[in-house]
Amino acid sequence: MSLKIAFLIPTLSSGGMERVMSQVVNYVADNKTDEVHLVLYGKKSDIFYQLSEKVIVHTHNMVYDEKYRILYTFKTLKWLRREIKAISPDTILSFGEIWNNLVMLALTGLKYPIYLSDRCRPNKSFGKLHDILRKWLYSKATGIIAQTQKAKEIYRTQFRHNHIVIIGNPIRSIAPCNIEKENIVVSVGRLISTKNFDQMIDIFTQIDNPDWKLVIVGGDALKQNTSSALQQQIEKLGMGEKIILAGTQKDVESYLLRSRIFAFTSSSEGFPNVVGEAMSAGLPVVAYDCVAGPSDMVVNDRNGYLIPLFDKGAFGVKLKYLMDNPQITEEYGRNAKHDIKRFSTNFICEEFYKTITENV
Repeated sequence: MSLKIAFLIPTLSSGGMERVMSQVVNYVADNKTDEVHLVLYGKKSDIFYQLSEKVIVHTHNMVYDEKYRILYTFKTLKWLRREIKAISPDTILSFGEIWNNLVMLALTGLKYPIYLSDRCRPNKSFGKLHDILRKWLYSKATGIIAQTQKAKEIYRTQFRHNHIVIIGNPIRSIAPCNIEKENIVVSVGRLISTKNFDQMIDIFTQIDNPDWKLVIVGGDALKQNTSSALQQQIEKLGMGEKIILAGTQKDVESYLLRSRIFAFTSSSEGFPNVVGEAMSAGLPVVAYDCVAGPSDMVVNDRNGYLIPLFDKGAFGVKLKYLMDNPQITEEYGRNAKHDIKRFSTNFICEEFYKTITENV
């Protein structure tokens, strides 16, 4: 039996949440017989990711003006409700934290099954009003999709919902190539405070192994101008030749394939795709056990190490151990590449599909 499925997200611009939505939408459109609708209701209906020709895209033509924000919100609620009623879907999947509040408000009283998925740190506060709305509205959803086990535990307390399932992010496969490995510890992420790259620099400096380099891939974000402070820190430590800020790179894959170890000092995640991609590239991982995500991928003494949050000493001990023991590093890297296959794109997209159609 063919179904009508509506996928809701504010925009399909460049971003992690948008990338996952595009993968799920394309998977269903190209592998199932269902009618697939993608509804973009945000300020800008940008489409960065390529979509299957089978996907029916719905966008509005409203022009956003900050002066009339409240009016725009009401018009969006009205448009979204009208659009969904016209589609009359058998099931709905919505991505987007506070955006899910808007979706639930717009569709209040309609009898369509609605599944909500948050894509950020699960214990993040969005302000008093939105937190209250989330507790009330999420309880009315048909189901909630958490990215990690920790997220599920938090959502159980927050939303008191009986149907919460865990589905991680799809991790793309990174094939080995002829790039020669070097003694590089690599880290990837936006240069923002919660990534704690200053701690990474201190940890690597303390290890003091002249045969290794640290490469940090990522650019400034959120108007924090972190790169300047990090470069000053590197120069002050006299590590200019051993610690490289590579900036924003389109070809992150080549950096992963050239390196031997992936290090991750982030303290706030929803589901860190870059950890999965590093594992897919065959790298062992040393990561802070932050909320949430690394613990769903990294297994101590098998494919890397989980370190108590902000324990720089313990982080340095495990990182140095891998740097000093190439056979263990290679073994853990092979294990990482094997273990991360359970997050393959097809498997994860099928999990989304089975979840949102199970009661139809």
